[in-house]
Amino acid sequence: MIELKDVSLKYDEDTVALNHINFTVKQGEFVFIVGASGAGKSSIIKLLLREKVPTKGTVLVNGYDLGKIKNNKIPEFRRTLGVVFQDFRLIPTLNVFDNVAFALRVTNTSSRYIRTRVPYILDLMELSDKAKRYPHEISGGEQQRVALARALVNDPPLIIADEPTGNVDPALSYEIVQLLQEINKCGTTILMVTHQHELVRQFGGRTLRVDHGQIVFDDFVMGGTHEGE
Repeated sequence: MIELKDVSLKYDEDTVALNHINFTVKQGEFVFIVGASGAGKSSIIKLLLREKVPTKGTVLVNGYDLGKIKNNKIPEFRRTLGVVFQDFRLIPTLNVFDNVAFALRVTNTSSRYIRTRVPYILDLMELSDKAKRYPHEISGGEQQRVALARALVNDPPLIIADEPTGNVDPALSYEIVQLLQEINKCGTTILMVTHQHELVRQFGGRTLRVDHGQIVFDDFVMGGTHEGE
């Protein structure tokens, strides 16, 4: 699914964002990437989304070599991903249904399929009663679930969640991770970037820690329990 081989990224001669990064994420895994602000997490995401090209090394995602991919193939590659951002990135002039449907419409999916698929995903995210609401009419947690629904509606093999709990309160943070875990149990690979180490300690799982542009930890972390919190 994901393989970074001896990857380095420089923004300029004096700014080394990533330095000889190596890691692999296999199909069906749930992996946390953690690290302090400026550690290199965002740079990894930019490489995985093909917003940046590595200065050195190889980035493979869903069978695409992102250092060699032609520009006209980038949209095709990105359709193999579901992406969830911290700031939700919902379209304010579209209601919940149409925000989720948008991910299908840009791929010229038939209206008949959209009428079936979107309600199914909204029901899965417990958003059926919000379908006609606009982003400003629902809570932050609900907006994040809409963003998750949009990422999931194309049934991608891989979801990249970039700080998906950054703009919601702690209780909703747990809910978002639980939703991602349920999605993962259905076979979707999940890569979740977070600075909230407490989530990793509570849920556990394979964890990569980035520090000063390098992977300094890659192991399975045992989770605790957050029941009663």
